[in-house]
Amino acid sequence: MTDTVSFGYEDVSPEEKTRRVGGVFASVAAKYDVMNDAMSGGLHRVWKDVFVRRVKPRAGETILDMAGGTGDIAFRMEKSGAAITVADINPSMLEVGIERAAKRGIDGLVWSEANAETLQWPDRFFDAYTIAFGIRNVTDIPKALREAHRVLKRGGRFDCLEFSTTLWPGFADVYDAYSHHIVPKVGKAIAGDEESYRYLIESIRRFPSMERFKAMIGEAGFVQAKVEPMLGGLVAIHSGWKI
Repeated sequence: MTDTVSFGYEDVSPEEKTRRVGGVFASVAAKYDVMNDAMSGGLHRVWKDVFVRRVKPRAGETILDMAGGTGDIAFRMEKSGAAITVADINPSMLEVGIERAAKRGIDGLVWSEANAETLQWPDRFFDAYTIAFGIRNVTDIPKALREAHRVLKRGGRFDCLEFSTTLWPGFADVYDAYSHHIVPKVGKAIAGDEESYRYLIESIRRFPSMERFKAMIGEAGFVQAKVEPMLGGLVAIHSGWKI
């Protein structure tokens, strides 16, 4: 790992990024899902539905939903009968998820504070590993991918939903202007936090391209790595298998 990593458009030490990302999500946790609706026009719900259909959770499986604090992905998967562990490095996000689960009468999920880079579970423990809109906030992404590979059983699958960079001409320019100039202002209006949402947008711009991230998944040991872009790559589903 290099001496510095990206925190938005800044280059900081790994320790500083971990600390500052923690501060961002502690700040936005209470309004995180409301802001997702505001920023995406509700499209994040469609993207997550598509993602879970690709995951195809099944009864009897054990699934780790990493960076899943508020429960959005786990709530969609739990009706399958799979045994789901929701993990997040940020306790504030987990608190929001646990409260939301209680309101929905969902009591079959396991909630666990965990760092994606140093997972506490043994080798070959889960049938599937999911992470939605979380991998770009990890300090050492290659290390997190290797950990995902380690905790998966043979035949286990890795599925990641993440923002990327749209390749559609014209739309890319419109979205770039919207995200940089409008989203932070919406964050200030709804969550009272402009700077955290400025970081979240900048982190998307610094995230590897779809093809580069697919290559990183392969480098972590996964096979048949592939990418499924949506809206020209504004959002993408990456996946791979452990054999």
